[in-house]
Amino acid sequence: MTLPLRDIKIADFSWVGAGPRATKDLADLGAEVIKIESRKRLDLGRMSPPFAGGKRDIDGSAFFAITNTSKQSVAINLAEPAGVDLAKKLVARADVVVENFSAGFMERIGLSFEELKAIKPDIILISVSVAGRTGPLGKIRGYGNSAAALSGLASMSGWPDRDPHMPPFAYGDVVAPMFATVATLAALEHKRKTGRGQHIDISQVEPLIHTLADSYAAIQKGKPVKQANASSTALLQDVFACRGKDQYVAVTLSTQQQLLAAADLLDIAQTKDVSPEAVKDALSCYFQTADKHAVAKRFKQAGIAAEAVADGRDVYTDEALQHGHYRWITHSKLGLCDMPAPPLRFSVSSDRVTAPPCLGENLQDVFVSMLGEDPAHISKLVDAGILV
Repeated sequence: MTLPLRDIKIADFSWVGAGPRATKDLADLGAEVIKIESRKRLDLGRMSPPFAGGKRDIDGSAFFAITNTSKQSVAINLAEPAGVDLAKKLVARADVVVENFSAGFMERIGLSFEELKAIKPDIILISVSVAGRTGPLGKIRGYGNSAAALSGLASMSGWPDRDPHMPPFAYGDVVAPMFATVATLAALEHKRKTGRGQHIDISQVEPLIHTLADSYAAIQKGKPVKQANASSTALLQDVFACRGKDQYVAVTLSTQQQLLAAADLLDIAQTKDVSPEAVKDALSCYFQTADKHAVAKRFKQAGIAAEAVADGRDVYTDEALQHGHYRWITHSKLGLCDMPAPPLRFSVSSDRVTAPPCLGENLQDVFVSMLGEDPAHISKLVDAGILV
């Protein structure tokens, strides 16, 4: 089987999460992604734990590895004109350029969209930022947590009687790359039909608003802003402690019929007006001595939405996920380990998950073998600190 994006070439200037997650998707589906990095301005993803062996190592970050599978890496000093010239050579053979720097950075180093078009008239530029490149917030700097605050996600998270809660994960750094991936594919199709490239501006705030749209609608109708584990649409929704340390099961009862079914399982007196509060109290008592997997199975068999809350070990050992979701790779620092694969399956094509690159490890392959640069010239640039 063939890789669906095998002929697509991407010059990836992005770093941390919001850009690299999109280019990882494209790389795993076959695109040639060359990650353009800097030793002087390290990708913060390389500095993010956990690290192999527990020691800080720019090539041993599991965070970076998971976000950059199937790519190649070159390290260029973009503060030097000779470094920018090399970057332009990568742009000249690319279909797509991806960046998520602060506003004005690409312009300052001579790689604005206009300058990219001068190099490659049909180039596609994907820019990802907290709030987009235009408008009153077009120049702010920030990360996924900034987007959580700006989008309203933080104000909706947590318990009703407490202050806004910053989510423990930068969801903007995950949701925005999905839109960036779709935008890239749409732009490639547009170019195939028209021969024209374009600049696509993607914010993190707006994709988060997409995911929160139903919550905004509920708030406008007077529903509580912060509901913790509850739901504005379900009769009862919560997470209940089960037998063992930090073991839980999640339950959602959306209809009166499901409420009565739960009451039946709990041996609560069968009345048509049995209350969600009574069922919740009974669930709390019942689950305390129950195995989370067994009780979730029992409730699901009764037509009730219930599932054991998986911890990290549960997710890793889950039988369904073990069936193709994880792929084994060998890495010089991480050793033999598994990486998450694309969460989709093709019937007539395939994907790939190869080891993430160490910093600048593909220098010779990219500049000598791929671009045809003189090896002696490349050695001089290495000696001068323009390449590493």
